[in-house]
Amino acid sequence: MPSITIRIDDELDRSLTELAKAQHRSKSDLVREMLRREMALAELRLTRKLLKPYADRAGYLSDEDFFRDFS
Repeated sequence: MPSITIRIDDELDRSLTELAKAQHRSKSDLVREMLRREMALAELRLTRKLLKPYADRAGYLSDEDFFRDFS
């Protein structure tokens, strides 16, 4: 598995260490999960940005408009 090295400040390291201890997980495991979640959100934002012009033309100006028709 590839690895990556990052530098974080002391406060972030303390917070990450505390969270890892509280969840009985490694800091690496937590960071991998957080990166996966952020990557998924970034992909969602990009998809939403690409689809917005089509949604606007179809009259879907808010999430509520969309959910009204597709829920």
